[in-house]
Amino acid sequence: MCKKFVRFALGALLLALSCPAQAQQPNKVPRIGVLWPTAPPDPFFDAFKQGLGELRYVQGQNIAFDERWAEGKLERLPVLAAELVRVGVDVIVTRQTPPTQAAKQATRIIPIVMALVTDPVASGLVGSLARPGGNITGLSTLAQDVDGKRLELLKGNKKN
Repeated sequence: MCKKFVRFALGALLLALSCPAQAQQPNKVPRIGVLWPTAPPDPFFDAFKQGLGELRYVQGQNIAFDERWAEGKLERLPVLAAELVRVGVDVIVTRQTPPTQAAKQATRIIPIVMALVTDPVASGLVGSLARPGGNITGLSTLAQDVDGKRLELLKGNKKN
């Protein structure tokens, strides 16, 4: 699960950072805002940083992190999200639904890359999985859309 998260988050992050490339200054170091519900250290965040390192993105050289940790106190998330917007990060990376909701409330402009969100449609984060709209992209753990197909495949395999 951690590797899957890292691969997707890296791809989504790089896509989000490349979209406004025309307006970026040539030597600008991208600032990634991190809004996490837990306290450091966190294995998902560590894997995310390691994955970026494997792509030659190094903290302090060609990428910068502005980290905000809720330390399990989810009521802090809106204030932490607003801080990330205020400092002007280029993208916000979130894990789970509450941080993503807080980021969405804080900005409609800065790209948000979510990970491990259970149901982004039901939680109001995106309009639909096919056409999310807005400034949020990412990885959902929702599997309801494919449950019927899985059941169909299982039934088909029992014929043997």
